[in-house]
Parts: sequence; structure tokens; C-alpha cells
Amino acid sequence: MQFEVWAPLTGRVALRLDDATYDMARDPDRDGWWTAQAPAGDGSRYGFLLDGDTAPLPDPRGRRLPDGPDGLSAVVDFEALAPQHAPSPGVPLQDAVLYELHVGTFTPEGTLDAAAARLGHLTALGVTHVELMPVCSFAGRHGWGYDGVAPWAVHEPYGGPAGLARFTAAAHAAGLGVVLDVVHNHLGPSGNHLPAFGPYFTDTHHTPWGSAVNLDAPGSDEVRAYLVGSALAWLRDYGIDGLRLDAVHALADGRALTFLEELSAAVDGLAAETGRPLFLIAESDRCDPRTTTPRAAGGLGLQAQWNDDFHHALHCALTGESQAYYADFAEAPLAALAKTLTRVFFHDGTWSSFRGRTHGRPVDHRRTPAHRFVGYAQTHDQIGNRALGDRLSASLSPGLLACAATVALTGPFVPMLFMGEEWGARTPWQYFTDHPDPALAEAVRSGRRREFAAHGWKAEEIPDPQDPATRDRSRLDWSEPEQPPHARLLDWYRTLVALRRTHPDLRDPDLAAVRVAHDEERRWLTFRRGDVRVAVNLSAEPVTIALGRNGVRVLASWEPLAHPGPDGRIHLPGESAVVLGP
Repeated sequence: MQFEVWAPLTGRVALRLDDATYDMARDPDRDGWWTAQAPAGDGSRYGFLLDGDTAPLPDPRGRRLPDGPDGLSAVVDFEALAPQHAPSPGVPLQDAVLYELHVGTFTPEGTLDAAAARLGHLTALGVTHVELMPVCSFAGRHGWGYDGVAPWAVHEPYGGPAGLARFTAAAHAAGLGVVLDVVHNHLGPSGNHLPAFGPYFTDTHHTPWGSAVNLDAPGSDEVRAYLVGSALAWLRDYGIDGLRLDAVHALADGRALTFLEELSAAVDGLAAETGRPLFLIAESDRCDPRTTTPRAAGGLGLQAQWNDDFHHALHCALTGESQAYYADFAEAPLAALAKTLTRVFFHDGTWSSFRGRTHGRPVDHRRTPAHRFVGYAQTHDQIGNRALGDRLSASLSPGLLACAATVALTGPFVPMLFMGEEWGARTPWQYFTDHPDPALAEAVRSGRRREFAAHGWKAEEIPDPQDPATRDRSRLDWSEPEQPPHARLLDWYRTLVALRRTHPDLRDPDLAAVRVAHDEERRWLTFRRGDVRVAVNLSAEPVTIALGRNGVRVLASWEPLAHPGPDGRIHLPGESAVVLGP
């Protein structure tokens, strides 16, 4: 078997394989690469000795870390995993309903196998894709996954490579696609051995996490290849259908051909090679439509991006909150929501008081399909980055939760749900860590408390990320879906997802065809998607709304609702929603 590693600044490299050591030779055809041949099989433990060190380091491209980021790598025989792959359902993004879940808290066991055992719940819900939060190896057992340090390896406590292969196969067999959240903008501080091998990071740029990943300084060609290669490996070796790219606005990249363009071209190439509809979804706060504009038209070529502006407008309309970045949306939240439903971004060159400057760029809504954008009422970020990790269900009535679901699931964007949202889970989703380094653990704990102290919170009110109870509180309670009021809300979500599937108007990508009306004072909003009408009443008082058309029928209603009268008016109870069709 051939072993290879990129270590351009090293004068000598040796391979430690099980109990043997092999000198490695420079590759004459690839600058900075070292190679060696040695007998090995599935599970063989190995690492690299740099410049005579006696402690081997794991392979930067290692596919398995049985003992965590500070232990040796293990060989993975992907041919043995390949038969477990089931054909992907191949649902295009335009028709998708995404479901974001965190492996460690989706089930009490916190493993991929346990998550696979719950896939029946998702198929009954009607979603099309499971979006896994990061599964790359990180220090400690529990965490969100955004402190990953091995972009090619699967976190061992989740089930390692075999567990991910089984999960993907089970999802495909159930008719579900799989999307994986990957992080390229930084790596975690604990267990990160990449700097010993080469210039994976650069001080040319600085990020909130320290030195930037090297995407444009000397040596960056190989760093880019490293990240592109890991992305393709998830799609190719595990049969994953798409990747969600974390915080692409934090990628420090000054090259003419950006890393994101390079990545999207590589993924498009793999899609053409395999005949599978692979896609990339960006998280970006730039409000820049060029993120999803095709490369041939001068864009980055990603297939979709999260739309936080839609979330913020909807959140303010539901809750009345106005702190931090919500301030820009809170003055007239229904007007802000109406704008995002038709023009995508609220900030499209407008003043942002939170940023202290103008922000964003307009979307050409007459040419840009709606499925370039993902819409949601809740995400891991928007819940977990709150002081107490409280969901909307902690403060809103079931009726308002139903309104939130209605807007997200019948709106023009690709909808995404966060695990447990569909039944109004009462469990919070809090920020938790398991850093083995005491100094790092204390820095995270005190830093989070300091952050929220600036907003009036007392230190003792902020959950300790290192306390196992914080993670335990964040696990879903699977007894809830069968109990009131959760069961009723779950049924409403199932109804809305089914309507999206059976009514093509709700999947129409034409943003220019969306029509919205609202009343800020009386707190109602309606919008039209083809022949489908949607109305939500966020007030506790009933309202009468003129639809401007008669002859419609009730497709779904949260509260009992008489059929619209001959004058085309509906009388909508307080905190309720209705979907009407021909």
C-alpha cells in the first residue's frame, strides 16, 4: 500500500505503521510530497515522524482517528464500505425540504446508527434531505462539530467512517438525500497538527479564530487541493448528495480564481462523472447574489445559500425582539418579511444599523430562481447562539409556531427545519463543548459569559458549555411528539410538507410571481404562489382579510375556518394560518 504526505518544510519523514518504521522518499514529481510503500490493511494504525521526532503525528488526510485527533490514523478500506451504498434518490434542490440535525443530540445515544433508526420519523414528516451538522473529528467527545481538526475523518464517537457509510445507505434506502455541513474557514484549536506539516495557515489574514486558513499565500495551491479533496471525498466515498459550507464570508481569499469557484467546478465535475445531482449550499452573511450566480455569468457557482434576512424578518415578526442584528428588521417586521419573500435580501444595498454601514446587493428577482436560497424559521445558529439556547417554542404559542411553519414551508425558498422544530420541542439547544485542555475550556466558558454580560446577562445565568448537563439538556425528548400540544403541531408540519410536494405552485422558482400583502398594525400577512394563497395572523385578535378573489377552497387551516365567502374575504382567527387553493 502506498502512503503519502505533503510536508514541504520538512527535511526527513518516516512512516510509523503498527510496530514498524519506514523511511519515506521525496516524490520527484510533486514538490513537498513524501511517499513510502508498506504492507497494510483495513484498521492498520499509522502516523508520520517529522525530522526525527519520536512521537508520530496523524495523517492530515487520514480517514479514521480511532483514538481522536491526538492518536494515530487508521487505514480505511472503502471498497469494503462501498457495497453498503444505496442509490441516491436524486431529488433536485428545487424540490427539496431540508432537515438539519446534530448527530450527538438527535438521539439519547448520540450516534449515526441511532440517528438512522429514527429516519422513519423523517420520511413520515415528508422531508427530502437530512442535513448533518459537521461530523469531522474534533477533540473531546461532545460538541457542535465546528471545532473539527481533521477534514477527512469522521468523529469516532459518532460511529467513524463505517457509521457514516451505514447512515447514508439507510437514508438513501428510505428515499432521503444526505447533506453534510463542512467547515473550511477555520479548524479547531485542540488536536490541530496541520501546522507541523506545512503552511496550512497564514498570518496574511486574521479571522475570529486566529490565523486564516491559507487560501492565497505561498503554499496555498496544496492547501486548496487538500480542502477540495476532502469535499469530494465526502461526496464520492460516502455517496453524500450535497455539502453545506460554513460561513464562506470568513474565507480570506484574495486570488483572482477564488477557492469557492474552484470547489464548485470540482463538484460539478464529479456530478458529471457520476451522473448524480450534487450541490453546494453556502452560509454567507454578505447578502451577495454572486455567491449563487453561475460561474459562466461571473458568479461563484454555488447552487444555493442560506437566507438569514428571511429568518431575521420572520423572527422579529413573531417575537418582537429588536436586539443586535434584529434591530434592522424590528421597526416594520412584516414589511421586512414581505420584502424578503419577493426580493430575497432585506439588505440589498440598504443601511444596516448593526453594521454601521450599507450592506448587501440586490437580487435580480426576475432572473434568479427562488431555489438559490434556503429559508427557515430556526437553525442551530439562531437557537444555539442565544444566551440560553431557547427555541421559538419556549416563548411562542402553538398557533404562532404554526404561522412560522406556514411561511417557511409555503414560501418561495427551499425550506429547512431544525431538528425538533416540527413538534415544537421544549428542549433547548445550547452551546456545549468537551475540550480536554483545561485552559481552553476555561477560555470558552469565560468568553461566552463575557459576551452575554455585555447584553445584561449575569454570569451564573449562562449555561457552562463544559458541563455535561448542558449537552444533556440539548438532547431531543422523543416522548414529546406523541403528546399534546406537540402532536398537533407535528401533524401541521406534515400537512404543509405534503402540500408543497403535491402543489407545483409551491415549488415555482419564479420570484417575480410572488405577491405579498400585509398590515403592520393588525399583524397579518398574505402571499400568493400561483393559484395558492397563504395567510397568517400573528395577532391574538381575529382579522378579516380580502383575498381579492373568490372561488378558493381551504387546503389546510390551523384553526377551524369557514370557506371564504363570495366576496373573497376570509375571517382568520387569532394566531393562526390558512392555505387556500383553487
